[in-house]
Amino acid sequence: MERARRVRILLADEQSLFREAVRVVIESEGDLEVVAEARDGLQAVAEAERTAPDVALLAASLRNCDGLRAASMIRQRFPHCQVVILSSREEPGVLERALEVGARGYLTKASPLTELLDVTRAVHRGETLVPPKMLGDLLGRLMRRRYEQDEVLQRISPLTRRERDVLSLLAGGAGTEAIAEALVISPQTARTHIQNILGKLGVHSRLEAAALVNQTGLLDGLTGEPVEQVPASYRLSG
Repeated sequence: MERARRVRILLADEQSLFREAVRVVIESEGDLEVVAEARDGLQAVAEAERTAPDVALLAASLRNCDGLRAASMIRQRFPHCQVVILSSREEPGVLERALEVGARGYLTKASPLTELLDVTRAVHRGETLVPPKMLGDLLGRLMRRRYEQDEVLQRISPLTRRERDVLSLLAGGAGTEAIAEALVISPQTARTHIQNILGKLGVHSRLEAAALVNQTGLLDGLTGEPVEQVPASYRLSG
């Protein structure tokens, strides 16, 4: 009978002792294997490209591209690879961002290694796991964000298509000349659009308009692309 294929794992952490300890435990399991290690974020992305792992275990605090940015790059390039973020402590903001970039699991390094094994297998099956103690705060943050997004969408709705294009460029840091060049309009027309946008949004400056969009994560929505969503359902880890 053919032996079942083992789950291939990429392990990224800047501390070699931590990597070695985790590797020893993982490789004592018959269904798991570490196929690559990395000490920083860029190396983790390169190793993912070289080895095509099933699961990437990434420390949040990686150097040269932190674990969240590395997770985003890996998920974009290798959608089949599931990601677990390992954090030094419970950080609600890191958890929320991890889910936004496509990670399927989140654990603190204080968690038992047996829990890491369980989470690794679960995310490989397609599940998303959140620490139980962090779930209430996570849901509260997501509800607040949804409320803020809905409020901003109501303020954006009166904008014309061209005004949305201008606002998108403003939110990306473009000035009047850059906006005019990008949209092939005169600087005066660009300034007129900007003044109309400020009036419709009820803000007093370009910085306020840009912050309104960026802080609510609605920049993609201005250009007709779907707003990035956090997974709707979770399984509790632990």
